[in-house]
This record gives sequence, structure tokens and C-alpha cells, in this order.
Amino acid sequence: MKTAIIHYWLINMRGGEKMLEALLELYPDADIYTHVYDPKAVSDLINSRRVYTSYINKLPFAKKLYQKYMPLMPNALKDFNLQDYDLVISSEAGPAKGVVPNPNAYHLCYCHSPMRYLWDMYHEYFRKSNPLVRFFMKALIPGLRLWDIASANMVDRFVTNSRYVAKRILRVYNREAEVVFGPASIEKFLSVKRNPGDFYLFFGQVTGYKRADIAIEACIRSGRRLVVAGAGMGKKDIRKYEKTGLIDFRGRVSDEEAVTLFSEARALLYPQIEDFGLIPVEANAAGCPVIAFRRGGALDSIKEGVTGMFFDEQTPESLIAALDAFEKREGEFADREKFSLHVRQFSKEAFKDRIRNIIEERKRI
Repeated sequence: MKTAIIHYWLINMRGGEKMLEALLELYPDADIYTHVYDPKAVSDLINSRRVYTSYINKLPFAKKLYQKYMPLMPNALKDFNLQDYDLVISSEAGPAKGVVPNPNAYHLCYCHSPMRYLWDMYHEYFRKSNPLVRFFMKALIPGLRLWDIASANMVDRFVTNSRYVAKRILRVYNREAEVVFGPASIEKFLSVKRNPGDFYLFFGQVTGYKRADIAIEACIRSGRRLVVAGAGMGKKDIRKYEKTGLIDFRGRVSDEEAVTLFSEARALLYPQIEDFGLIPVEANAAGCPVIAFRRGGALDSIKEGVTGMFFDEQTPESLIAALDAFEKREGEFADREKFSLHVRQFSKEAFKDRIRNIIEERKRI
């Protein structure tokens, strides 16, 4: 089948772009369509394919200000002539699914999330915006919401990364979505020798919704050591917390340092709500248990009682109770084979097999 893959933008290499690479391996002759493209910011695999861009790519400072141009992107999708393609795969987190395939084509949408600034995070974006942006948001958002819902009708089948996002797709688009876990690079962690030390780990950007504050406060109050690996914490707060002698801020760490931290931490603390969350999968691949807030994609990525535990309230007190319970059962999380078996469902090969089967199923109908 002649295949087109529509990806919202190509300006970095994150989870969505790693998924795109897996799709390109699955469909080596596929063409890529995107709004903004920075060849220097993406992989050689992506750059080796034909990449077509919309007019957004020609707008001033598009590679830096692409999010400011999002209200223009639904209209810009008209630039993409897909009439010669038999299979269209849209990778949706920004506007991508609203393309118009030919009537006989099959359109599969991998929806990482309905657009957050239109729906569940609208009020947060609005609150943080300046008055001029707020004016345009009030004027444009209602029409963009109508377009977003209508464009869902151009999709034959939705797939997504977790049950958490599948519920959001059902609520917004009134469409069922099959869960196909995105590809995780688990191989580099599977062979890591587990050597737990005396510290817990928080891993990731230290931003508001990640709730690093819960992990930090829980460890300080309970006298436990915590390593925080990730940028974002202010120098004043770092000095304040480090005075306790319990919190060690490492800043942004390399892939090699991440492997070491996962192998040596007693457990990863995961107090945030994520659509899916790659970090718990990587930690589990290294044999590191995860103690997570019981909400979001973590419910799919962690197997309770086997590769981790959950706490029920997003508070330091609830996390402390979970830490106490974990330490009483810590020996139950030492079976590395159980961790390895669990994380294989998140591998790149598992992702490719699921997508291939969905497409083959369509061809048999």
C-alpha cells in the first residue's frame, strides 16, 4: 500500500517522534507530512524519508513559535494532497487527523491526546496567557473545537497509548479507541544489573504538574533520601532542600547516568498524572519498582504488586504511607524476570506487531 504518515510537527525527538520512527520501520516507503520541520532536530531515519510541509513551515520563526501558529494548522492541512495514498496514518497531538484521504483509503489515527489547549487544559493555558492571546483564544477556540470534533469523522479507526487517553477520546469525539502502547526503548535497561542502594528516585523535568514537591516533602518528613534527576528546580529551593541532607539534586542527567540511577534506586517515585508515562516503563525494565499515584497512564504501565505500588491521594501523607507499605514488602519486588516479562509489551517490536495486525485486519474485511 502507498502510505502517508501525518505527524503534527518535527522539531525535536520525543515520544511521538520515536513512535514515528517505528512506523517508518514498519512502512519503509511511507511519505511524511508535517506542519513544521527542522532537519537538525530529528533523527537520520526521519531525514532519510520524503518530508512534505504545510505553509506553516514558511512563517516567521516557525521552528520556535510553532505553537503560536496552532490555530492556523487546521486550515494548513489543506496543503496536503493525499489522494494517491491507500493508507493514511495520522499521529495526533496537534492538528494532524483533519486531512482528507481519498474515499477508498484507510485512515488510522494514533491519538496521543485530543489537543490539550482546546479541551482539558484550556483553562490552564488561558490563565497563563497574556491579554492579547486570551482575546484570540476566546475568539478562535469555539470554532477550533467544532473543527476538531468534525475532523474525527475523517478517521476510520482510533488507537491511543493508554486507557486514560481512550476515555478522553470517547468523551471528546464519541469514538472508541484501541490501546496500543507506544514503543519504549527497553532493551538498554533489560541487561542492567540491579544493585539497590538507600535512596529513592524522582526522575523528570521538575515542573508543576510533575509534582516533585510531593516526593520531596514525603521524603523529608519521613527521613528518607531522595535523588531528583531533572532540571527545573530554582537555586533557592535547591539550597533550602539540600540543607536537610536528604535531597540530592542532580539536574539533567545523561542516558548512562539514568541507567545507573534506575539500577541503584530502591524505587522510582511517580506522583504525577501522565497520559502514559515512559519513565515507569524504563525503570521497570531496569528492575526498579515504581510507587505511583493511582491515576493516568501509570495504571497501564505498572503492574500492581509485581512491578510497583500505588498511593491514592496526591499528597505527601499518602505517599509516606505507600513508602512504609513498600518497605515492608520490598523483597517481593526482587524477581527480575517478572519485570522483564511485564515490560516487553511496551517494546518497539510489540508496538509494530499491534499496528501491523490492525492494518492487516482491515485488509481482510
